[in-house]
Amino acid sequence: MNRQIPVLLVSVFVIAICGILYELLISSISSYFLGSSILHFSLVIGLFLSFMGLGSWMSRFFQRRLLRWFIRFEILLSIVGGSSAILLYFAYSLTPYYYLMAFLLISILGTLIGLEIPILTRIVSKEESLKDAMASVLSFDYLGSLLASVAFPLLLLPFLGMMRTAFAIGLLNLLVAALNVYLFRKELKKTQDLSATILVTGMLLIGGLFYSFQITDFFEKYLYRDQIMMTRQTTYQRIVVTQRNQDTRLFLNGNIQFSSRDEYRYHEPLVHIPMALSAPKSEVLILGGGDGLAARELLKYPEVKHITIVDLDPEMTRLGAEHPVFQRLNQGAMTDPRVSVVNQDAFKFIEESSDFFDVMLIDLPDPNNTDLGKLYSTQFYQLLKKRLSVAGVVITQSTSPYFAREAFWCIHHTLKNVFAQTLPLTVHVPSFGQWGFNLAVHSPGKLPPGSDSLMVETGIELVQDFLREKEASLQLKYLSPEVVPGLFSFGKDMAPIPVELNEIDNQKLIQYYEKSFYRWQ
Repeated sequence: MNRQIPVLLVSVFVIAICGILYELLISSISSYFLGSSILHFSLVIGLFLSFMGLGSWMSRFFQRRLLRWFIRFEILLSIVGGSSAILLYFAYSLTPYYYLMAFLLISILGTLIGLEIPILTRIVSKEESLKDAMASVLSFDYLGSLLASVAFPLLLLPFLGMMRTAFAIGLLNLLVAALNVYLFRKELKKTQDLSATILVTGMLLIGGLFYSFQITDFFEKYLYRDQIMMTRQTTYQRIVVTQRNQDTRLFLNGNIQFSSRDEYRYHEPLVHIPMALSAPKSEVLILGGGDGLAARELLKYPEVKHITIVDLDPEMTRLGAEHPVFQRLNQGAMTDPRVSVVNQDAFKFIEESSDFFDVMLIDLPDPNNTDLGKLYSTQFYQLLKKRLSVAGVVITQSTSPYFAREAFWCIHHTLKNVFAQTLPLTVHVPSFGQWGFNLAVHSPGKLPPGSDSLMVETGIELVQDFLREKEASLQLKYLSPEVVPGLFSFGKDMAPIPVELNEIDNQKLIQYYEKSFYRWQ
């Protein structure tokens, strides 16, 4: 059996890969459906490790036929793990029991993996000393975990997607079972039942692998009320475009980014309010905005000489530039010679940039994870201030002051901690509900120093005068001098409240956002 020890260690290596991949997969699907990546990754990893401990404890009760038990556990892992994505999609799309399903999957997978490692160690220790067996098994276990952690975000998720990745991992488990059945067939003696089970399971998993996109499309029909036109799974997010009649909608990780019927009510305040309040206007920076809709509005200004769009996801900016739906909506803005696209993390871009910008538009998704949360932090706003021209303006989308009141005012107070002159704005966008922005001017600017009420009054007058002057050239659908005062008016249920500032090391904004998310769920 000595020459077959390497096979058992390779089995440990593959088991470790599959175990980490199942953790990452369930965490990613949960974050995709329910947001709150910190919460879901923490819960999944914690529960997984707990059930692995339970499995390790249970392994003491298996005394005989250890190899056969190991193979059975591998087959069961391939069945449960391979079907994990389809079961989670089913639970979220068609039942109210998503968390129950996730808990059951984690408990079964964790327990099975916890059972296998001690059993394999005992098998290997029959040919080696316990000390050497433990060292060998744990070394291969840790090495497999490293490989899985790298492969999931860089290879599996962008190229296979979540559903196909689950089936592929299940097949890996099954391959380990099949290899051990073949190499240890003499020791196992009767292998017909194991071979038949492996054959049937393999056929089902291969079928799921080939039809995974159709399976995903089937369940996503229940997630989105409109017809799905296009889906893309990238390294960073899942992009879905839907259409009903003349209404085209973009979703990133299940969250709506715009509806073509009313996106102008979002993009016009985002662009034209800061343009009205900025003295210089030639260099503009957009963080996010890979759909090109903010750039479309900016290109109405002949004084804008250059627009830099910084969006992390190259697939999103490629769609914005090349897909006919986006080309029609953004009027070809992404291919305009005045527009440059940089696919880089916004924080890194600002940190490394030596350029100055007159207007900065932060058109990023809501802060539902740490990668986004840092882009609403004091530290990030301090970096922005260094790259903002004197009398320049920065504006950030700030989620809903009604649905996420604490989060909105957290962004406002954090921005105000860096910039002396700040203004909160709110607008009703039918597809979003009541939405909000926060704007800051790099003093000395057009806004006068003094009380908040004085800045609001002056801001309203300046924007109104600007819109009257530019009315003919801008051809706006929503924004007008008459509606401007309402943009700066907050009712009692949206009024300022005391909140803590958002720092990179406390991520208070994510906590506020998640609290409001679950309240409205």
